[in-house]
Amino acid sequence: MNIPSAQSVAIVPHCKQYEKEAAALILHIQTKEFGIPITLEDQPDLLDVENFYQTGNGNFWLALINDQVVGTIALIDIGEKLVVMRKMFVDQSHRGKEPGVAKLLLDTTFRWCRQRGVKAMFLGTVDKYFAAHRFYEKNGFKEVSVEELPERFPRMKVDTKFYAYTF
Repeated sequence: MNIPSAQSVAIVPHCKQYEKEAAALILHIQTKEFGIPITLEDQPDLLDVENFYQTGNGNFWLALINDQVVGTIALIDIGEKLVVMRKMFVDQSHRGKEPGVAKLLLDTTFRWCRQRGVKAMFLGTVDKYFAAHRFYEKNGFKEVSVEELPERFPRMKVDTKFYAYTF
């Protein structure tokens, strides 16, 4: 199997052209791979990315290989120079150290935050995303309790584990 190199992965801001493909990737991973009982209707943000994510210090990026969406990551600006990471998903066939899609997506958010003077990034995840937990911890995130989350943190009902990264 020919594994793409990091150089062949393009990280681009979300745009209408890839909206359906990005939503399909996210839903597939949530429902088919991890059995999370969630629908597109439960995630109206995926149909209004521009207004939900791409404001203030928020944004939404896609990882493309050969013009195909293989990964996503988003930030929500919750004020006071704080952001919440959402929608970090990488197609199963593109996970791992090579081509490093997840790391490229995460590094994009780190650069974005540093350029804007963001103080901290928070995220909520599901207990069964063990590989994601290891990835976040390896990249400097610290597990936090619900009580340590900012008051404006938009908690999803499926989230059971929380992390913070301080810049």
